[in-house]
Amino acid sequence: METMMHYPFIYFLYERNQVLVYKIQTLNYITLANVVEKGEWEGYELLPSESFTTFRHEQSDPKEGWSFWAAAEHLSYLVDTINDYIQLQRKSMMTTTARVAHIVCSESAAGSLRVALAPPKYVIGFPEDLSIGPLWKLDEGRGQACRQKWLMENINDEMDDFVGHTKLREAIREIRDIPSHLPIYIWYGDNREEQCGLRFFLYLLRDQHNEIFLIYTNGQQVIERQWNPNLYEKKRLSVKECRKFLQQWEGMAESTAVLRQWEHQHIQEVPENFYDSLIVKRLKEMHQEQGHVDFIQTGTFLLELLARMEEPPNVFYLEYRIRYLIYNGTLALKGIPKSMRDYCVKICEKTSLV
Repeated sequence: METMMHYPFIYFLYERNQVLVYKIQTLNYITLANVVEKGEWEGYELLPSESFTTFRHEQSDPKEGWSFWAAAEHLSYLVDTINDYIQLQRKSMMTTTARVAHIVCSESAAGSLRVALAPPKYVIGFPEDLSIGPLWKLDEGRGQACRQKWLMENINDEMDDFVGHTKLREAIREIRDIPSHLPIYIWYGDNREEQCGLRFFLYLLRDQHNEIFLIYTNGQQVIERQWNPNLYEKKRLSVKECRKFLQQWEGMAESTAVLRQWEHQHIQEVPENFYDSLIVKRLKEMHQEQGHVDFIQTGTFLLELLARMEEPPNVFYLEYRIRYLIYNGTLALKGIPKSMRDYCVKICEKTSLV
């Protein structure tokens, strides 16, 4: 699909003579939800003698009662293209009165931090858990597509197709957009998600000249944190430390592993089936508590499983392994596995995996 910028408008040559016009309302990156809200779109028809490269919508009347349909992957392409143009404008036009940029893992943590900080504030929440899934070339479109494919095939987080993909690309853009004069605070603790995230953030910032400070939260969970930078150790990142983190990320990103642990102050890759025997063992224990083998709702089982784990992993990864054990005949299924609330599991009598 051909595109063209006529700021604040973006033109898409949708069909041979159909032009979609999108108006950029703000310099905030958009999401799939924004794309399907028709208020920012208009449709035009090229005249037989009119060229797309010279088209200007002000010289034409928009079509009335028009609509267009696109598959999810095409909508994702529209979002990415619009955000690419927004990024170009942000680099030339965006200013901020904030004195520090903060980066945290998870959007919910970013929301809490925004509430806690006094204005003006500049907070970026990273939306994905990098302790699971492929990391190859994650800073590039091809690596993001590879990760998206694996997530769509395996992880049932109840999110619409391509929403996670666009959020990931938006967060990467925001990190790269941080003005060079702002110091950057990266919040992290002793857990797999934030340790993986820390290394990726530094990789994205490797060519920037910002001062970077690490705020270590003593291993506290996000829900327990006090979002005040003065309450925690804040350390300026040295060149040597940065180089070490970058080397670690580069090693992780060349691996085919899809599951990582944080053990003994190191990120350790573990086999994809690392939790399978634990899942089966705990389910057998719950059957013993029942006094017989009966179906147990998957959501209930996962809550019990997580409560007994010292360093619980991503719950959607565990749910993926439960479905794998169903598919290979280890567990029996009742219901439809649309989400962990919608189906039940039990041990098959022939199961020997412990």
